[in-house]
Amino acid sequence: MRKLFALLFVLGLVTMTAQASFAQDGEQENTDLETAVEAVDSTMEDAAMDTTAAMAEEAAPAEEMSVDATEEVVEEPGGFQVLKEKFIEGGYEFMSLVLIALILGLAFCIERIITLNIASVNTDKLLGKIDDRLKADDLEGAMEVCKSTQGPTASILYEGLKNAGSGPEAVEKAIVAYGGVQMGLLEKGLIWISLFIAVAPMLGFMGTVIGMIGAFDDIEAAGDISPTVVAGGIKVALLTTVFGLIVAIILQIFYNYIVSKVDGIVNKMEDASISLVDIMVENGVFKK
Repeated sequence: MRKLFALLFVLGLVTMTAQASFAQDGEQENTDLETAVEAVDSTMEDAAMDTTAAMAEEAAPAEEMSVDATEEVVEEPGGFQVLKEKFIEGGYEFMSLVLIALILGLAFCIERIITLNIASVNTDKLLGKIDDRLKADDLEGAMEVCKSTQGPTASILYEGLKNAGSGPEAVEKAIVAYGGVQMGLLEKGLIWISLFIAVAPMLGFMGTVIGMIGAFDDIEAAGDISPTVVAGGIKVALLTTVFGLIVAIILQIFYNYIVSKVDGIVNKMEDASISLVDIMVENGVFKK
């Protein structure tokens, strides 16, 4: 009996010892697991903080670059503003004269362009109407068609029809004579445009010469040839030349366009005159 109690007691002690050992092992494992979890969390937090810091560092230069780019765009002046500043820096004495030459030259150019566009006419359509009237033996009606049509071509054809009773030679002579008058009207004002094209760079060169004289006067007064002494006069000299050349280039482009427009109208006038004589011959106008 005693042996049985002793055996049970020993078994109980072993069981309690094993449970205590398992409990300690579980607690140790839990502690180790909690430590590992805390280490992982700490590592992840550190990594997140490092990533956030790196992204912030990368974003900061980008923001600075965008701000700088915005500032540069805002601070950069436009082309008109630059021209305005340079015009003021060039001095009002000669810059005003160059500006006046540009304004007057553009006024003559615009007037000529409008006049020549109005003078342009569809000669084929006009000749077709005249041919229809002459086929109907209506010379007066053909002349009315020319009267109601604007432009030098219609005026020349009217003069030719008006002299139809004097024969083809009289018609050709009237067309040539009146054609010279109309050509002079088409070229009206071109001489003034040529004048301003020549005057604008001359005014610029004159400003250049006067600016250089002023620079040498400054050198003489200062007794030194330092860049700061002569920079102002040379800058004014170069600006007047640049603006004079710009005005001449602008007016020259308009002048060439106007001349080409006049040449086109004159060619159409000549072709229409020849065609008119042929139409009059075909319809037997000179036989009457």
